[in-house]
Amino acid sequence: MAYRGFNLFPESPTLRDLFSKRAIRYHWRDNGPVFTAAIAIICVAVWLVELVLSFVSPAALNAVVGFGAIQPMLAVGRPWTFITSMFLHQPTSILHILFNMLTLWSVGPMLERLMGHWPFLALYMLSGVGGGMGMMLWGALAPNGMGWFTAAYGASGALFGLFAAVLIVYRRVGADITSMMVWMVINFLMPVVVSNVAWQAHLGGFLVGALFTWLLVSGPHALRGKSLAYRSAVYGGAVFVLVVAVILLCNLANPAGWLALLM
Repeated sequence: MAYRGFNLFPESPTLRDLFSKRAIRYHWRDNGPVFTAAIAIICVAVWLVELVLSFVSPAALNAVVGFGAIQPMLAVGRPWTFITSMFLHQPTSILHILFNMLTLWSVGPMLERLMGHWPFLALYMLSGVGGGMGMMLWGALAPNGMGWFTAAYGASGALFGLFAAVLIVYRRVGADITSMMVWMVINFLMPVVVSNVAWQAHLGGFLVGALFTWLLVSGPHALRGKSLAYRSAVYGGAVFVLVVAVILLCNLANPAGWLALLM
């Protein structure tokens, strides 16, 4: 029996494969990490733009971050920030983008191969929006209403949804997730050892990712015979409606009231 050494990036393609049309076509047919790579490329590209702006035009950088980051008090009136905040990272430090992209590269390929491209993308995006939901919940529940004024950005909410999916899928298929556990431990400890980490988004993404994956794996018996794509559409739509409902309910406690919808 051949021995496979420990690998922090199982089933991940090489950097060369990311820019090879032939490799991309192969990965698409074989459920390879096409969307994982696309998300990583977008995040790094956006971070590079932020980095350049931090040197040439700090005012423009502040405008970009202000436009894309999520702040619970304004989020319902600026719904795009539930998406754009997932692709922004701290421009003045390489650690934020580095840890998130290394984590994505460790977890994403295995999940995309097991789930398929579109279910994986649905999981990632729903979990990212779930991270925003976590911020809204903190806004509604935090002492003295301070949670409404906390702005956040980064891919961590979506990544924690992937972590939840890994744990659920692992129990289903018995895959080796040793390397994934390394990144899970690192990310779960980040709020403890690093200040200004939005653990609320981590928790929201984890819960939403867990719910969506659990429905795919162990949902109502009536839908178990349907294709994964069909179940992803049905369950994804249901989870999205639930997340939106939670966000709107939280916004009822927004100190800005309905004026937040007009800002």
